[in-house]
Amino acid sequence: MRPLHQGLGRTWTFCHRAIKGLSLSLLISASAGIAQSSLLESVKRNPAEARAMCQSFKAMNSNGQSALSPEAINQLASQRNLSTNNAEILATYVIGLHCSDVR
Repeated sequence: MRPLHQGLGRTWTFCHRAIKGLSLSLLISASAGIAQSSLLESVKRNPAEARAMCQSFKAMNSNGQSALSPEAINQLASQRNLSTNNAEILATYVIGLHCSDVR
């Protein structure tokens, strides 16, 4: 193979791998977005659950603890079998929509 053809072959291989990697990244991002959406939908459909979470957050506040402290997020994550990232997203969402007086 001539040098020019070798260079084109390498470029094509690189582009093909880059496209595969990008496709995989987009698929993973979409899956994470769908999971977070269903997480938030469960609280949207069940306002009583959100109110109960607000009461729990208010109790933490009355004890001088932030509802978004690492300890509170870890507790929520373990109670609901969530990652700490998803627990923090859920807590922030519930506080923002249902109990904005919680800190």
